[in-house]
Amino acid sequence: MSNTLQGIKQRFGIIGNTPALNRALEIASQVAATDLSVLVTGESGSGKEIMPQVIHALSNRKHGPYIAVNCGAIPEGTIDSELFGHEKGSFTGAVESRKGYFEVANGGTIFLDEVAELPLQTQARLLRVLETGEYIRVGSSKVMKTDVRIIAATNVRIPEAIRRGKFREDLFYRLNTVPIFIPPLRERKEDIHLLFRKFAADFADKYRMPAIKLNDDALEILNNYSWPGNIRQLKNITEQISVIESEREITAEILLRYLPKETKDVPLALGKENDYTEREILYKVLFDMRNELNELKAVVYNLMHGRPIEHKLATENLIPQLENDAALVSVPQKGNIIYSQASQGFTVQPKIINPNTIQEHEEIEESLSLQEKEKDMIKKALIKHKNRRKNAANELGISERTLYRKIKEYNLKH
Repeated sequence: MSNTLQGIKQRFGIIGNTPALNRALEIASQVAATDLSVLVTGESGSGKEIMPQVIHALSNRKHGPYIAVNCGAIPEGTIDSELFGHEKGSFTGAVESRKGYFEVANGGTIFLDEVAELPLQTQARLLRVLETGEYIRVGSSKVMKTDVRIIAATNVRIPEAIRRGKFREDLFYRLNTVPIFIPPLRERKEDIHLLFRKFAADFADKYRMPAIKLNDDALEILNNYSWPGNIRQLKNITEQISVIESEREITAEILLRYLPKETKDVPLALGKENDYTEREILYKVLFDMRNELNELKAVVYNLMHGRPIEHKLATENLIPQLENDAALVSVPQKGNIIYSQASQGFTVQPKIINPNTIQEHEEIEESLSLQEKEKDMIKKALIKHKNRRKNAANELGISERTLYRKIKEYNLKH
């Protein structure tokens, strides 16, 4: 299997030896001999477009047509015509009949890149092709047949798109017969320098100049950078440095000039710690608010039963006890007497209030803004841990990178 993988990599110019990448190539080579539909997933710029080429080249359809279609680049009004063709006069500008991609690719393979961008109406047409091989040209009533192998790719989380009503669930299951995941570049750390050297050599040949190389500090930054644009971003930066810089040995200072500004100050050696989203930190805020409410209930319960209030409330013991006892329900006040009733039977417990003990107080409306709550929690965590971001991030349940971004977003002094 290793010789087969090595041959595929050499044939298609694939650089890297990460287990996840090798696994994706193994699946592609195994499924190539079948006609099963394949869904390739991965982040933008991670190299998803190479997998359909591998599958087609290793399949029995290798002598047939191979057509790659970027579904996100075709306007919604013309996508059906592009895929399925149209008849003369079917719409304004249709001066002659036209074959669609499914007709042209008959006997071969069609690659639908960014398939999640397809309109729902087109998704229904595509589902019919997958199930029966049948389609109808725009403006026609004649059913036509096609024999194509469909491979799709997307950088969208399709289950989320299904929940939002943007993608058909039945189409997802038809496309996802064989899933192939392409890992992002940040999960292929041992491949990053190999790719950089390959791109540097290619651009040296292209522009007829010596290839650039990195010193040890620059190499460490290269390997630890998150690469949100994946291989495409690495290739673009390598080309920029090759053309612009006169020095062929690249230092850390030079490399940092070409990294996006918002990521220069982010700690680079973050390992594989999960980067939580804003939604997750807001959930934590809501959970903390719920705990505070439970503590408040416990305080009220202790006061009404004449119990002392401890510094740290054991709400886990008090709240179940509160639920087991007769739940106290407040009723309107009459004069200087407050009445209460228990849920088990009706009991009146008058409590005399001395008007002289009533003090005026000012009610301060508490802010219910989640952003303010989040900002306040971050401040408290930083103070508690004496501005040690790593410890504060662990306390908040978020990554250090997210905490750093929040500090900048809220302009917190630390």
